[in-house]
Amino acid sequence: MTARILLPIVPLAILCLHGPALAEEGMWMPQQIPEIQKQLVARGFRGDAKAFADLAGSPMGAVVSLGGCSASFVSPDGLIVTNQHCVTGALQYNATPERDLLVQGYVARTHEDELWAGPGSRASITVSMKDVTQEITGDLDPKLDDRKRYDAIERRSKERVKACEKDGMRCRVASFFEGNRYFEIAQLELHDIRLVYTPAEGIGNFGGEADNWRWPRHTGDFGFYRAYLGKDGKPAQHAKDNVPYHPKRWLKLDPQGAGPGDWIVVTGYPGFTRRHETYEEIRRMVEWSLPRSIERAEDQIALLEAVSKDDPDIRIKVANRVRGLNNGLTNNRGKLKGLVDAHLLEAKQARERALTTWIAADPARQREFGGVLEALDAIVAEENRTRLRDAVLDDVAGGSSLLSAARTVHRLSLERAKPDLDREPAYQERNWPRIRERQERLQKSLDLTADRVVFRYNLLEAASLPEGSRIAALDAAAGLQSRMGEADAARAIDEFLARLYAGTRLADADARLALLDKSTVELRGAKDSFIDLAVALYPDTEEAENRDKKNEGNRTRLAPTYMRALLGFSGGLLPPDANGTLRVTFGRVEGVAERDGILYLPQTTLAGVVEKCTGKGEFNAPQRQLEAIAALRAGHTTPYVDPKLLDVPVDFLASVDTTGGNSGSPALNDRGELVGLLFDGTFDTVASDIVFDPVRTRSILVDVRYMLWVMDEVDGVERLLAEMGIPPSS
Repeated sequence: MTARILLPIVPLAILCLHGPALAEEGMWMPQQIPEIQKQLVARGFRGDAKAFADLAGSPMGAVVSLGGCSASFVSPDGLIVTNQHCVTGALQYNATPERDLLVQGYVARTHEDELWAGPGSRASITVSMKDVTQEITGDLDPKLDDRKRYDAIERRSKERVKACEKDGMRCRVASFFEGNRYFEIAQLELHDIRLVYTPAEGIGNFGGEADNWRWPRHTGDFGFYRAYLGKDGKPAQHAKDNVPYHPKRWLKLDPQGAGPGDWIVVTGYPGFTRRHETYEEIRRMVEWSLPRSIERAEDQIALLEAVSKDDPDIRIKVANRVRGLNNGLTNNRGKLKGLVDAHLLEAKQARERALTTWIAADPARQREFGGVLEALDAIVAEENRTRLRDAVLDDVAGGSSLLSAARTVHRLSLERAKPDLDREPAYQERNWPRIRERQERLQKSLDLTADRVVFRYNLLEAASLPEGSRIAALDAAAGLQSRMGEADAARAIDEFLARLYAGTRLADADARLALLDKSTVELRGAKDSFIDLAVALYPDTEEAENRDKKNEGNRTRLAPTYMRALLGFSGGLLPPDANGTLRVTFGRVEGVAERDGILYLPQTTLAGVVEKCTGKGEFNAPQRQLEAIAALRAGHTTPYVDPKLLDVPVDFLASVDTTGGNSGSPALNDRGELVGLLFDGTFDTVASDIVFDPVRTRSILVDVRYMLWVMDEVDGVERLLAEMGIPPSS
């Protein structure tokens, strides 16, 4: 079986074959698009699909990654459009209780007013994708043990990245089709990103958590950045005298938008889907991972809301964290509900049984694929054996920003002593600036009261671990015992926390940053309580990390074989899972049957904003917006009214295949013009990340006409309209 990993590489043309669900299912690699051109045309697409294979051309050269969100250039002067929830980090970084930009939004009336998004903000443009499968795994010795196999793949990837990173490029080696293919991806990385404009929270997050992942939606989730360069025309860190970046490609906006039945194309950087995982992996998710994540998110949201309720400064500092927890909570609830209610777990099990029967029916298949499922299940069983302890250890290690900082400076000191190619990838020299940026930015979100509350929550979970799963170093440091009662454990933890927070200087930004340059000996002699705890926990985290690497090395041996079995069994009808790289997906603007007897229309309008507006809480539209709507109703004419709807459209549904990371992705018509921005999925079908529902899956997008109407007639941002070539209505 091992030798089969070294079979000739599966061609992309075979891997991208698809059947009836071609357009709706599949986050396609750009170079795959020419292979599906004919099928798209046959289904009514009238654009040039092949254009999406040209990374340097239009529209792909205009698509941007913000690291966790997608975006696009919309002017020759580096103006970037994305979602409002993708610029909240910049709002939070620049907000104060006296000027709460998270609520007010922001308008830069001049270039000089544009606000730096803060340390670590960046925009990346993919310029090349090169197949390096042969260089990464093509001649690996099949006799390597699992850990050495992992190390060999990691080493080769680091060598490729080092050779690739020249002239401002940032590179990575990414796995596709479960390790059957590897691509080296180069991106131009811009470091000076500034906030230009986003509407008030009452527009950009209208409906808040009540409407999150729901339809009908009336949210104006959009915002603008601008990218800057040094005066020498090269990527540079933020500086006052930097100049706007002039992209080679930018998108034109279509002020006519898109309507029911229209084709749209969404391009961007979807995070991760898990459609090819085994039944045992999905079962663990349904029975353990998702319920645990849901419970923890609910608890932490309650803690953070309680501690910030009466303190505007804390509320600003924890705002992004609370919003992220809420978003993940709703997403995970939807996934669990979809997997259980739709019996998708049973469907996955039945499919695996059919795959096993198919393999057993042919001697050649038995030789190639026999035993692969059992071997993958054995990895899951091994991971399950320590999953609770490993998860709690991770939660404790990341449960305090101060402990995370201590772990970072300690690990950096250990890795710095090694040759660069021997270092952990996250601690290679190429990442040292990013490490420093994260520690600089931390100061804007660090509140010791909130930090302590969440850390206490994680320590209490560690205190409840059963015998055999205890974290001995933590027990020793905090004075915990396995049979200690809840009250005694809580008392010991509170005393431990008092010592920790009194004995550290890591809350001071200058002191924290200075530690990044210290040796391990110097750190261990610093007599800092959080650093001492990080040092004590390091053997436990290192042991768990080594186990993970061993299991992953084994998985890189087995998963490609499993994927080829799935391809053979399915006749090649499997698109690649998302992995944070540039993708393209096709679909139409269309509604959906929510349930028997209920049909959701594909568009919402300003009428819904007025209907939902209560003047408080999550449905508090700004007064100036309500006045603009009233003027429209009184006879004011505007070019943004849809002649069929007789109103300004707000959001729309489309049958495109997207996931987290696609937030801010441009939606294009068949001429490559921007007609909307993707910002959400629907609650009942978020389980499509795991098992795709070709009938009901929809994404939610903000209509370009709503964006323009708000900019023009609510916030008066004529400067940006002119920059994008849109004449103001007045």
